[in-house]
Amino acid sequence: MSIRALVRALTAVAVSTTVLAAAATAAATPTDPAAERPDPGVVRVDSGWLRGTVADEHVTYAAIPYAAPPVGERRWRPPAGVRPWRGVRDATTPSPFCPQGGMQGVVGQEDCLYLDVTVPARAGRGDRLPVLVWLHGGGFTSGGAREYDGARLATAGDVVVVSVNYRIGALGFLSAPALDETGGNYGLMDQAAALQWVRRNAARFGGDPGNVTLAGQSAGARSVCAQLASPDARGLFDRAIVQSGACDNPVPDLAAAQAFGERATADLGCAGAADTAGCLRDVAPEQLVRVLARVGTGPTARVADRPWNPVTGTPSLPRQPGDALRDGSAARVPLLTGATRDEMRAFVVGETVTADDYRTLLTGAFGDDAGTVLAEYPTGDDPAVALATVVTDWGGSIGACPVLRTAEAAAVHQPVYAYGFAEDSGEVVDGFPMGSFHGLELSYLWDLDMAWDPYPPLDADQQRLSATMIGYWTAFARTGDPNGPGRPHWPEFGATGTVLGLSSAGVAPTPFAAAHRCDLWSSLPR
Repeated sequence: MSIRALVRALTAVAVSTTVLAAAATAAATPTDPAAERPDPGVVRVDSGWLRGTVADEHVTYAAIPYAAPPVGERRWRPPAGVRPWRGVRDATTPSPFCPQGGMQGVVGQEDCLYLDVTVPARAGRGDRLPVLVWLHGGGFTSGGAREYDGARLATAGDVVVVSVNYRIGALGFLSAPALDETGGNYGLMDQAAALQWVRRNAARFGGDPGNVTLAGQSAGARSVCAQLASPDARGLFDRAIVQSGACDNPVPDLAAAQAFGERATADLGCAGAADTAGCLRDVAPEQLVRVLARVGTGPTARVADRPWNPVTGTPSLPRQPGDALRDGSAARVPLLTGATRDEMRAFVVGETVTADDYRTLLTGAFGDDAGTVLAEYPTGDDPAVALATVVTDWGGSIGACPVLRTAEAAAVHQPVYAYGFAEDSGEVVDGFPMGSFHGLELSYLWDLDMAWDPYPPLDADQQRLSATMIGYWTAFARTGDPNGPGRPHWPEFGATGTVLGLSSAGVAPTPFAAAHRCDLWSSLPR
């Protein structure tokens, strides 16, 4: 190459480098909020800039990383910090699911520690808004942030809504001494990391980091219970909402969780490996989704019978949440808690239950007390409905009376508001009336995007009930008291023992304990 050609080539490289650097600088410096026309869809968080989806009344930022991808050597380790990014990160695509079984087989990806934020349009135009952080349900084996569109809550209630992915199944809760000393609870640690992210970043969305409500339903509710008792989350939230997941139901202790872990390790072919941890970290996520998938299922199973759960006797959860509520060592924050009237019909539908089956199931679940239960709950015309009623009231998995005990325990130490959601779905599946089934209240608070949608559309009366509930939930998030103008008064539970009934027929105190025979269940061993 001649000297002249070499000079031209070097000049071209220099010009190209200058252009690329300028482009990178421009990408890393999107519209400045102080500029003449700030972009309403762009916000800076502590890891970099985001561009969300702008609607008339809100902005949604999706798939925001709050922790490093928990993959490779980071599998089964506490969440690590996010690596900052350059430029403007696209935040318009829904968060991916964590690995889980789906209708088309295994779905999701292991790099899944993301959250979605929905911000009402008025955010940043006055006082900072309360923040509601949502933990999804799904039995600690399914679900994801993307299923919950927070626009209705955010815009009607003037709150910033944050919906969180966390590790589930074996990836979230496998307890094995070969892995580390945490005893599992990676999913709980993810939730605490998300709360820390909210503390650091809420103000950037117009939210108040000093006014955070942690809320969840089903497994998300039990997660809230665990965080009430966890030192990891202490001081990171100011109120709690527990929907259809009682803090009074015990979760596995460390010994039980490690027994599940040993069984899973053997099933995955790693029990005899020279490097057990390395073997487990090499297992494909699809295999981990399936391991112990059917253990602890069935309508008469208890929460602690399931392998994937928060684990007590560990650094993240030293004590059972119910015990911590009773003795006042849990976070003493205002609590809103309740259940649907017919929780377990969603888990009995499709089962063939004869009168003999009914008696056999009661004997297996309650032993010598089965006769007492059968006398109170005769078979009737439909043994499947009778079974669903028994296990709903008993609530060993999900149900009414443990929710009442949770309210009673917490009310000694903190304000509590209790509800019973009694709106009938009107749905009948193969002759089985679904009633007010587990999760039905979700459609009154959220716009849901689920692969299987069991929720019927709301009629005019139900839309009014939805507006009332959103008013209660968001007022509670704002002040710790759900009451406000235009809604029936909701008495505090501790003062009166009142449970508020929620249905389109009326919003008023309901005889919750009597309707679910909680005196009977309190007299029997749990």
